[in-house]
Amino acid sequence: MSFELVGAATDVAKGTAISVELDGVDIAVVHADDDNFYAVRDECSHAAVPLSEGEIEGCLLECWLHGSRFDLRTGEPSGPPAFSPVATFPVEIRDGDIYVSTTPSNGVNP
Repeated sequence: MSFELVGAATDVAKGTAISVELDGVDIAVVHADDDNFYAVRDECSHAAVPLSEGEIEGCLLECWLHGSRFDLRTGEPSGPPAFSPVATFPVEIRDGDIYVSTTPSNGVNP
């Protein structure tokens, strides 16, 4: 499994997300309320808008357009209007830097 450097962990404040492109895939890197970092496909499975622009509550990322919420740990939506999960990607913190794998961890095609 290959990991790519995204940036310094201090650049992503708790409760925020950034968007990065890795291997041609837009990925939202999220510093969740549980103080962990997560990475998901930066596109709502319902409306194809960037999830990185949404609100974070706990381990859920809410799409700003229609309110679909996705579990950052699994990519699963918590209810309509989205029914399909988004891809999740493994994250590692090494020496204060964020590294994200380009291989989805939940089997969803990015």
